[in-house]
Amino acid sequence: MKVTVLAGDVGGTKTILRLVAAEVRGSGQAVPALSTLWEKTYSSKSYPDLVPMVREFFKDAAQFAGGIAVSDKACFGVAGAVSGNASDLTNLPWSLSGERLQRDLAVPRVILINDFAAIGYGIFGLQQDEWTTLQDAVPDPAAPIAVIGAGTGLGECFLIPDGDGTYRSFSSEGGHADFAPQSDLEFRLLNYLREKNNVPRVSVERVVSGTGIASIYQFCRDANPREESAAMADIYQAWLRDMGKQEKAVDLAAEVAKGALAGGDFLCEQAMSLFVAAYGAEAGNLALKILPFGGLYLAGGVAPKILPLLQHRIFMNAFLNKGRMRSVLEKIPVRVILNPKVGLIGASLYGARVK
Repeated sequence: MKVTVLAGDVGGTKTILRLVAAEVRGSGQAVPALSTLWEKTYSSKSYPDLVPMVREFFKDAAQFAGGIAVSDKACFGVAGAVSGNASDLTNLPWSLSGERLQRDLAVPRVILINDFAAIGYGIFGLQQDEWTTLQDAVPDPAAPIAVIGAGTGLGECFLIPDGDGTYRSFSSEGGHADFAPQSDLEFRLLNYLREKNNVPRVSVERVVSGTGIASIYQFCRDANPREESAAMADIYQAWLRDMGKQEKAVDLAAEVAKGALAGGDFLCEQAMSLFVAAYGAEAGNLALKILPFGGLYLAGGVAPKILPLLQHRIFMNAFLNKGRMRSVLEKIPVRVILNPKVGLIGASLYGARVK
């Protein structure tokens, strides 16, 4: 069966829309074959709602891809909790419902799923060169799969196999669980973040995220101000000047990661070592709770950019540092997703299969 699916990865900063022709090859383990007809990226904040954006997309697709752009179904992965096929987005003043979108867009079926659930489905559409391995183990096709991803925040999800050989993806708010320090330095970081943010508790997302990298660097800098390099001092001051502005000239987290990757900058290296260790520890915590012998995947925008740092032993040492459970975690395949559009792939696959 062939269907045309409008897939979307809807985020607070940008939205990617993709029109695909999908061939659904029956039930079971066969993954629908996808062929991209048209794709375009939009600034989310430039639109008051998803509807005018999609209408513009259809118009562009008809003009540049040839012919009238129509869709049998639509599936949008959205950055927010989804309940009853509706969602209020976390970082965007949009309130979306599948029923309203169906009516306003004249699309017969519109499905909303959490953006991280979409990433879970997207795993099955990846080619082998679109992920790399941190821990090699034989995946169990009958076992759960877990996904964790640091980006603007920290996302987590898990997938459970259905009886017909497919999987169901479930989103999670695990990124808001408590940050659990493992060393004296991490305990000092915890107390620093409590005082800095005036909060009684610190979630793991405040550490394992792009924002977390910036906070960790501030902690390292305040503890050892004389260790700051001249280059990073200029970057840090520029970042401070842009605090509170929507448009920022400097991405402090990205600059800290670059400094650590290049080597020779003490504070950048210290900050990223703390970040990678906390990332590995939280990935291990998720693995203990899910036992994803089908595989644990690192998604999100941060991991591919710092891949050499993740390939050092810091990440896997923290992942496996679970006492007598170490031997259990050693049996879990751990992989890093390299394709940044895995969520869009997942929305396409899920939309193609839903009746």
